[in-house]
Amino acid sequence: MKKHTLISAILLGAGLSLGTISKAQGPVEPVQKGSVTFNAGVGIGNEYNSNYYNSAFGTKAAIEAGLWQAGPGVITLGGEVGASFSNGSSRYNDYKTHTIIVAGRSAWHHGWNVKGLDTYAGLSAGAGFNNYKYYKNGTVKESEVIPVFGGFVGASYFVTPTFGFNIEAGYDITQIQGGIILKLK
Repeated sequence: MKKHTLISAILLGAGLSLGTISKAQGPVEPVQKGSVTFNAGVGIGNEYNSNYYNSAFGTKAAIEAGLWQAGPGVITLGGEVGASFSNGSSRYNDYKTHTIIVAGRSAWHHGWNVKGLDTYAGLSAGAGFNNYKYYKNGTVKESEVIPVFGGFVGASYFVTPTFGFNIEAGYDITQIQGGIILKLK
């Protein structure tokens, strides 16, 4: 739990620093009712079913549409797809596992009246397609479909009205990731 609190504090500090140091050309509120955004990134993948050994690699892409005004922010609804990969184990030889996730997501976005800055927090739910294999007196392969639930916080900083950089952390497809964001509408 302490790790997630530290990551949240770093994200908030980085977002506030970016807003005071730079004068972006983007709008004050990059995500508004009617907006459509796409983000993609790579980072540390999440562990599913406690069968990951070593640090997992993860990647995720998400698309969201701003649907409802909620106080000073906007609630978005969309979907995400991604995967977490891991290998290596002290118990098994040639251990490899991966989980491909397809999920819906919703978040509350707010820009704090800083040009180009978007901060958000949200939840996700969907299905994970978990596969793993290892060698123990012959090759063992197993596959299963698992329910996946997530929570995340993030910050995006738009350097133009339609392009920016994004960082996201939490218990979702990735634990922490960095990447890009595009405003499609």
